[in-house]
Amino acid sequence: MRAVGLVANPASGKDIRRLTGKASVFDNREKLAIVRRAVVGAIAAGAQHFIYMNDSHGIVRQALAEIDVPRGIKFEALPGPESSSAMDTVAAAEQMAQRDCAVVLVLGGDGTNRAFVRGWRDSTLISLSTGTNNVFPVMAEATVAGMALGLVARGQIKMAAVAGQGKIIDTEIEDEEPDIALIDAVLTTEVFIGARALMTPEALREAFLCRAEPAAVGITSLGGLIKPVSDRDEFGLHVTFSSAGKRLYAPMSPGTFESIGVGQSKRIKLGRTLRSQGPGVLAFDGERERVVGLGQKIVMQMSRTGPKVINLSRCLHKAATQKLFVRSN
Repeated sequence: MRAVGLVANPASGKDIRRLTGKASVFDNREKLAIVRRAVVGAIAAGAQHFIYMNDSHGIVRQALAEIDVPRGIKFEALPGPESSSAMDTVAAAEQMAQRDCAVVLVLGGDGTNRAFVRGWRDSTLISLSTGTNNVFPVMAEATVAGMALGLVARGQIKMAAVAGQGKIIDTEIEDEEPDIALIDAVLTTEVFIGARALMTPEALREAFLCRAEPAAVGITSLGGLIKPVSDRDEFGLHVTFSSAGKRLYAPMSPGTFESIGVGQSKRIKLGRTLRSQGPGVLAFDGERERVVGLGQKIVMQMSRTGPKVINLSRCLHKAATQKLFVRSN
């Protein structure tokens, strides 16, 4: 029996896009309810040990207090900086990597998952979305996600049958710490980070995408409405932006459409490198993160060395085939 990891980001679902695009808000009470249902599902599937990030708002701790926990179930809170920033998630991931966590439930958006993978690159994840512009996490019933957590923790489902390894973009910035993106890395012409969300289409310079999803919003949709790329494809997409190019009418964020000048677009095989240089600001998975100075070199490479992601439908179908929830009297 191995442990189930729990990570809930109290900041996801509350950014500026709630104002500019009238996007939905995921308050912490709703996140608490999601965690509660997931834990109940995991216990029903046989999970006995949970290790969780003690977030600054106590989401998981409060959720556990509302559950009638059977005897023998162990919950363990991880010490952390409680900084109300992504560093909480990175620190939790680093600690879970050292523990016997079979699988981790991450509750948040693309940025939350990116932060977790920065701390534990080869983790196995079930990611539920509570934000906007999200591509990496999925919208699914938490009870079912919890059932999958329990099945994987008990070792009743073979990981190779239900988990796929995701693509990732490794970014090297001259004379600085490297970084990663799970969905897209974007270079803009801006000089300050400001509000982290990418809201200014005329500032877009180029984008490198693991996934270009036409049925999504944000940067991934810009690529997706030109040349779709799925997570299954063994290539990514490189798009340049130009005011002199063709115009793309696309949902830059929920409830907001923009006319965006597009230059060239090209599919790039895994393992190929892209080179660029500053000045500008690099955004990873929809959030501006790093200022790049004049002439500072940037090297990006996409590979299939990201985290393993559990396919919920496949996992529960396997459980049904093996009759894992059928009990004799």
